[in-house]
Amino acid sequence: MKKGDHLFLVDGSAYIFRAYHALPPLTRKSDGTPVGAVAGFCNMLWKLVEESRDTSVGVVPTHFAVIFDHSSTTFRNELYDQYKANRSAPPEDLVPQFGLIREAVRAFDLPCIEKQGFEADDLIATYTRLAVEAGGDVTIVSSDKDLMQLVGPSVILYDQMKDKRLGPEEVKEKFGVYPEKMIDLQALVGDSSDNVPGVPGIGPKTAADLLDTYGDLETLLSRAGEIKQAKRRDNLIEFADQARLSKKLVTLDQNMDLDVPLDDLFIHEPDGEKLIAYLKAMEFNTLTRRVAAVLGEDASAIASASIAVDGPARGPDLDPQGGAGRT
Repeated sequence: MKKGDHLFLVDGSAYIFRAYHALPPLTRKSDGTPVGAVAGFCNMLWKLVEESRDTSVGVVPTHFAVIFDHSSTTFRNELYDQYKANRSAPPEDLVPQFGLIREAVRAFDLPCIEKQGFEADDLIATYTRLAVEAGGDVTIVSSDKDLMQLVGPSVILYDQMKDKRLGPEEVKEKFGVYPEKMIDLQALVGDSSDNVPGVPGIGPKTAADLLDTYGDLETLLSRAGEIKQAKRRDNLIEFADQARLSKKLVTLDQNMDLDVPLDDLFIHEPDGEKLIAYLKAMEFNTLTRRVAAVLGEDASAIASASIAVDGPARGPDLDPQGGAGRT
């Protein structure tokens, strides 16, 4: 990757759940396989790929990857055994779709990347660091606040569902701090969805005010005795170590060992025959016609692919079942 290149990183696990909840349940007519999330995922990914091919939007990626969570267990569980312990298993009809969605990414001819023991966010953080160091720009396709710590002059978050881009000023407007203080803010506030404890009684606005006054988490904790509000002062003193633990939990690992090098994420035109064969196998007739028209393929001349639906399921909130790297 070189100066002027642009990397798109899709938060695939978040995409799965947004696709699942955005559409009513859908099954494949031929055998009853649930495919609602697959359909939503494919439609969102195709829209993104189409937009990325359109030079009129002004942002055309040279590199592109879809990043997934391998499982629910990561190095953070060793730091704190209650990390994400409050999460329930994914819906039963979603689990068999995890594998089909990975097959979809391969059908789009895009890198499909995950790594056992790490979250998708850590992979995104590492690729982002490498791209910026190489002089490139990065668009992270996600609305996850955990990724806002990565936003900077060359890095934006893109919420595709809302067609909204978040740079440093938008993060400041939303949370009251710039991206470089998001880790400290999250350490104070905690995160109930991930079971990150934080400091009781500290919400986002209070955390932003405290960080504005004291600068950073460690300075705040060392000077907590100066705070006039008794309950706030007492909680910061009593739960200081909990705040430090929370900071470790929310800090993304930007120095992972990568199985797939950054330069391997170079984008190219989709293989129309492979993509249409997959879409026909899923029985997504409308999307098949749209893709065929754009790519100049005769869908009727392309046979459906054979896609296994009974492989091991890997994904967020599932226990690990082996394997790592690009799949």
